[in-house]
Amino acid sequence: MYIGINSFNEISCFDAEEGFSKKIKEEIGKNAKEYILGVDENEYKDYLIDKYKFEPLKIYIESEVINKPSVSKETLKRGDYIIGEKETYSFTVKYNYTGSADLFKISPNPRIMTSAKIFITEDSVSFSFQLYKKDPVEFKKEKDYKYNAAFTNLNNVNKFANEWNEKLPNIVNRLFQQQKIKYIEENDFFAAINVKINDNTKSVFTVPSVKKKIIPQPIIAKNKEFASEPTVSNIMYEDTLKIIYDLGKGMEKKPSLYKNRDEESLRDHFLSFLETRYEATTATGETFNRNGKTDILLKYAHDNSNLFVAECKFWHGAVEFQKAISQLLGYLTWRDSKTALILFIKNNDFSSVLQVIKKEVKLNPYYIKENGSRGDSSFSYLFHLPQDKDKCIFLEIIAFHFDK
Repeated sequence: MYIGINSFNEISCFDAEEGFSKKIKEEIGKNAKEYILGVDENEYKDYLIDKYKFEPLKIYIESEVINKPSVSKETLKRGDYIIGEKETYSFTVKYNYTGSADLFKISPNPRIMTSAKIFITEDSVSFSFQLYKKDPVEFKKEKDYKYNAAFTNLNNVNKFANEWNEKLPNIVNRLFQQQKIKYIEENDFFAAINVKINDNTKSVFTVPSVKKKIIPQPIIAKNKEFASEPTVSNIMYEDTLKIIYDLGKGMEKKPSLYKNRDEESLRDHFLSFLETRYEATTATGETFNRNGKTDILLKYAHDNSNLFVAECKFWHGAVEFQKAISQLLGYLTWRDSKTALILFIKNNDFSSVLQVIKKEVKLNPYYIKENGSRGDSSFSYLFHLPQDKDKCIFLEIIAFHFDK
């Protein structure tokens, strides 16, 4: 179902924060006293954090679909007299997106004073505009103008989302503790006046689960025999990188998962999640591809084409880092475009190593430009193949602090 709104101009970020804090408080408050006192506190708080955090928005420009325009006649008047008609072409332009749809409604601070009417579904966002003449130059001008009006505040709202996500654990903890203390004090009072307390208070209750988004799958292209490369969508690539990043961050908190492990053992931990994540795919380790054996290779089962290629390395300084990039690029064929270099860093000065990574990557002879970031230690870049300067490669460098 389409929802029509004015982009990033429906509710202020301050009202949004207050509204979501109120929802969290209401959700905690609707639970019985026995539940709040009996549930695993950390698991329940993690559930609330997962449910109310924002996933930053990303619009996939390459997914643009322009519908065939509808044509209507507009009456031209001069005063009260009709002097003619002119044709009006109404276009709708649609894009795929990922992230929390609620963010499209929020007016961030700071905010650029522009907005446009957009229509949102679970996975697409669109806008419409009119054209009065069949002019390609005018069409592009109007489309670009409407796109900028609709999405100029995207980066600002994503900044708000990240700030909210940082505050969220403290908000959840504060609201949960308020309710828990209220019930404990109530029980203490009842005990003091010899009112029987429900024995179920000591029971352990199950934490609800958060409904997850549909997992993206590989796209089967029409007339695939004419396709120039495997059809892995950017949405699936983003999902793969998010799985790796979230899994690695979880491992950082549990040294038993990585302590004294070698690269192969750590790689297998990521591989075990990827190999069952997507339909019609296979995930393998130490698989031969062009010039050597790559650590992680995600393939499309129907035609054996590569969807994702990754290497895992312990950090051994800038020189070895450059060799790792060149090694990964050397494994790629012309039809490979989605890659990652996963780094395990034992150094205590993790922040310093991250700065070295961001500096050194730009010195690589195959580097093109930055392409954003998805976290404090996950950085996106565009490279080209060593053997083909015109072939663009998406390379994500993901670093984890395994210091135990």
